[in-house]
Parts: sequence; structure tokens; C-alpha cells
Amino acid sequence: MFTHVVLFKLSEPTKENVKYVSDILKGMKGNIPQIKEVEVGIDELKSERSFNICLITRFDSLEEMKAYQVHPYHVNEVLAKIKPFIEVSKVADYSI
Repeated sequence: MFTHVVLFKLSEPTKENVKYVSDILKGMKGNIPQIKEVEVGIDELKSERSFNICLITRFDSLEEMKAYQVHPYHVNEVLAKIKPFIEVSKVADYSI
């Protein structure tokens, strides 16, 4: 199992923007066959160190994750739509 974790800090983290971005991320489930699990969490503490949204996706392998990254739905329906809202993102990738 390969896990891909992305933390997103929005440039304008209004409730509406956070919901919009998180809904788009949740929409990947069922639209990208390589994804085995999708979890999207919204930060509750809102501390100085906090990121607004956490995305956790799981795949059968690193190769499946690489295929997801270039999948047309991911590129056109996710990245293209959320990129204008993102100030910074951080990633952690690991196998278990």
C-alpha cells in the first residue's frame, strides 16, 4: 500500500473556499481508478502552524500513484480548479 498525503494552505481560507476545495478533492473518489481510498480533513484548530485541508490518498503501489498524478481528471478537474486557491502545499509519501 502506498500513501500520498498533501497539506493545503489556502490564500483566502474562508468557509466557502475551504468547502469548495475539499469538495473537489472528495470528488476524486470513483473518478480516478488508481485511488483505493480518499480522505479529506478540514483543520479545526486554526493555529498559526495549521494547514487548512489535509488530503490522504492510498494506492496499491507507487506506480499507481504516479498514474493518478497525470490522470486527466486529476489534472483538469482537480488541480486546475484548486490551484488558484492554494497558497502553499506540502507532501509526504510513504509505503507500508
